[in-house]
Amino acid sequence: MLQRHVRAWTGKATRQLSAMASSQSPVTSNTPMEDAIRAKITEAFKPSRLEIFNDSSKHAHHRPMIGSTSRETHFRLVITSEAFKSKMQPARHRLIYQLLKDEMAQDGGIHALQLRTMTPEEEQRQKEREAEGE
Repeated sequence: MLQRHVRAWTGKATRQLSAMASSQSPVTSNTPMEDAIRAKITEAFKPSRLEIFNDSSKHAHHRPMIGSTSRETHFRLVITSEAFKSKMQPARHRLIYQLLKDEMAQDGGIHALQLRTMTPEEEQRQKEREAEGE
């Protein structure tokens, strides 16, 4: 009997949440630049691993950042994708820079981008080396 009540309650709550979500205006993100990076990288490279680190707070005191109101200017990306096979690091980086050129060109946009790009095989070799070192 308890299970039946729980199922009824969860079903009702799910319907209410769905109704609330569809009736509300779109939620604005606190991290629009990070969201744009994630969307573009995911669409273009279909990564098996994508880590985005916003390091902007570490650089807010730098002279070029004085007066900038953006909190999304410095990023570190770790990307593993099959799309990087047979491409050297400079070519991989050029692909990403080309993909994010609008975000880098806009005022208050990306000021610095640190990239770590790997194929799944390279990532596996790295994990094996790290395991041997432990």
